[in-house]
Amino acid sequence: MKNRMKMHAMQLQLFAEAVSGKKIMYLYRILENAATDDAVAIAFTTENETNITTDADTTATKDGPIRTPNVPEIEISATSVLAKGDTMYDKMKAAMLANKLIEIWEVNLAEPIATKSGKFKGTYYQGYLTEYTLTSSAEDHAEVETTFGINGTGATGEVTVSEEQQEVAAYVFADTQKTGA
Repeated sequence: MKNRMKMHAMQLQLFAEAVSGKKIMYLYRILENAATDDAVAIAFTTENETNITTDADTTATKDGPIRTPNVPEIEISATSVLAKGDTMYDKMKAAMLANKLIEIWEVNLAEPIATKSGKFKGTYYQGYLTEYTLTSSAEDHAEVETTFGINGTGATGEVTVSEEQQEVAAYVFADTQKTGA
């Protein structure tokens, strides 16, 4: 029985397929605009990160230490090249200054829901923008870095992603220089 379980685990690993980073997308919306605005993806995103951490307190006992975990904390960060005409960063910055909640959907485009068109596996979060950094060096494109402090632990479910939102996720940055010979 034990060998059969090991064999089954090995078979799963042999046929597993890695998820490309481009297939994980994030959509954003200011919560107070939920009745009027669709969530949007940020164009030219170069990196996203969801970071879940939990500290633990340690109590020394005669039998050895006992660890008591604290509440998990979640942060979501994004880095992107600033797109001309992008208004979402302006909305996020205004929300940060006014302490307004922002909705964030983390979507795995590599895992569509087979029975539902435009639906994908994902997680919904609400949180506050806690860091906003605009970097504009003379040699590179302007870049925006954001960090969100998440309330709670999010809710996993099915996320609707429109064709337009999927296209934004598929964008690859191109420079203005000629690419041909």
